[in-house]
Amino acid sequence: MDRVAIIGASMTQFGERDAWLRDLLAQAGRECLADAEVAPDDVDHLYVSNMASGEFEGQTGAPNALAHDLGAMPAYTQRVDQTSASGGAGIYAAWQSVASGASDMTLLVGGEKMTHKTTAEATDVIASLTHPVEYKHGVTLPSFAGLTARRYLHEYDAPRESLAKVAVKNHRNGLDNPHAQFRKEVDLETVMESPIVADPLRLYDFCPITDGSAGLLFCPESVAKEYVPEDEYTVVSGVGGATDTHVVHERDDPTVMGGAVESSETAYEMAGLGPEDVDVAELHDMFTILEFLQSEAVGFFEQGEGWKAVEEGVTDRDGELPVNTSGGLKSKGHPLGASGVAQVYELHRQLLGEAGDRQVDCEVGLACNVGGFGNCVTTTILEEPQ
Repeated sequence: MDRVAIIGASMTQFGERDAWLRDLLAQAGRECLADAEVAPDDVDHLYVSNMASGEFEGQTGAPNALAHDLGAMPAYTQRVDQTSASGGAGIYAAWQSVASGASDMTLLVGGEKMTHKTTAEATDVIASLTHPVEYKHGVTLPSFAGLTARRYLHEYDAPRESLAKVAVKNHRNGLDNPHAQFRKEVDLETVMESPIVADPLRLYDFCPITDGSAGLLFCPESVAKEYVPEDEYTVVSGVGGATDTHVVHERDDPTVMGGAVESSETAYEMAGLGPEDVDVAELHDMFTILEFLQSEAVGFFEQGEGWKAVEEGVTDRDGELPVNTSGGLKSKGHPLGASGVAQVYELHRQLLGEAGDRQVDCEVGLACNVGGFGNCVTTTILEEPQ
């Protein structure tokens, strides 16, 4: 089977945008096609990763509108919704469309428009992905994060400061990302003294509400060589998706992200690689505790050891395994349908040596995109061409 390559990538400014979703998608789509110098009518399949355009804007049919706005007719279009893992699920769908031979050129654009809603309204839309019984009792994702963080700190004797150091690290990385929503450093004291949201987690342990979009252009590796030089594309060598229980309290151990374990094992097997081969990673730090849980679930560290890696600087940009060089969701922002796409955008730029001031030395990257509180997960492995 011909390997699947990424020949184009784009990311809009993340943050509070005046543009609506349709405009954000069109911007990312145009810039992605331009990055690879591919004409819109060369696109066979067009996927849009989006969680809640209906709930946030009262608008549906985003893929059809995007095909029109780009001039990509008569491409097949499809919306991919897997809650906050929609971007990762879109990557899986785009990879499948090319790997299966159904498409020689697949454009994926992920996006969300959220900031026009109040924090309470946006939180309620996101909370709708929980089990109906949990939702009825007022359970939100921040409350799950607080309960799990308390359990993790207790079980593994981790200091509260270790969580705060994730926020400090990712804000520091975000300084050098021109597309990030928050480009400012924060110190440990600021994080530790910020208002409590879901004890023991405080304001700076949470990512912001965000508008934005990102795009990726996929094709067979043999086709990639017709459009760009070999050193200007990357290869999706492994991808895996998995689910965990929809009811969080039914899990044997809430500090283990089973979906991340299963999806990463599938991706590693497909790529013929292991955790030790990964040079840079983008993890879904919607809450700081999730960086610990995912770094352990994908095999970077033993269970209960992720916090030590942060304390020791292992995951710093100049550390042994840089994590969230983009600034992560914490600093870069979290427009739900775009986040997983933007993770792979960052890896693509890193592997091509185009990450500017945040560049690290790397040949293999891993992205882990999470829906809900680990309810569904997609893991993607990206490599330089061999």
